[in-house]
Amino acid sequence: MLMKSNEIAQVGVIAAVYAACTLIAILFLGSLAWGPIQFRVSEALCAIALFTPAAIPGLTLGCAIANIANIVLSGTGALGLLDVVFGSLATCLGAAFTWEMRRHPLVALAGPVVANALIVPAYLPILLTATGFYTIPFTSISLDGAWPLMYLFGVVTTGIGEAVIMYVLGYPLSKSLARTPYFKGSSPFKREREAAR
Repeated sequence: MLMKSNEIAQVGVIAAVYAACTLIAILFLGSLAWGPIQFRVSEALCAIALFTPAAIPGLTLGCAIANIANIVLSGTGALGLLDVVFGSLATCLGAAFTWEMRRHPLVALAGPVVANALIVPAYLPILLTATGFYTIPFTSISLDGAWPLMYLFGVVTTGIGEAVIMYVLGYPLSKSLARTPYFKGSSPFKREREAAR
C-alpha cells in the first residue's frame, strides 16, 4: 500500500523532530542521552504513535539519522552502526506496539520501554568499551567478560530511563497533542472517555 503525500510529510516531520531533539540532548546532556544510563528525551515523541501510524517509520528514520550523526559525535566509528541498526529497531518495535495498543494509552507507552530495555543493553557494552567506559557504572566490575552483568544492569537502567521519559514526558505530551485540532479526531483519550461512560 502506497503512502499518501500527507503521510509522507508526517513521516518526514516526525523524523526531523526526533533527530533534532536527540542531537540537542546529546550535545547538552552528553552520556545521559547516550551512555550506560539513558534519558533520551526524544523518546517521548514515541507518544505520537498513539495518533498516527506514520510515527512508526518517522521515529525509526529519525532514530537512524540521530544515531548516524552520533557516530561522528561520540567517536564510535563503525561500531556505532550497532546503534544505528539495533537502536532504530528498538524504536521501530516500540512505536509499532504503541500504535497497535493505542486504545490503551498507558499500556501502549510501555512498548518503547520494553523494546529499548531488552534490545539496547545487548550491544551497549561493546559501544561503551569503544568510547572509554571500562567498568559497569557505579561499580568496579570490568566490562571485559562481564556481558551478562552489564546486560542486566542495562535492562534495569535503560528500562527505568525509558519509563521516566515515556510516562513523565511522553504521556503529558500525548494528552496535550490530543487537544490539538490536528490530532483531535484520532485521539486515544477520546475513546478512553467514551469507554468510561
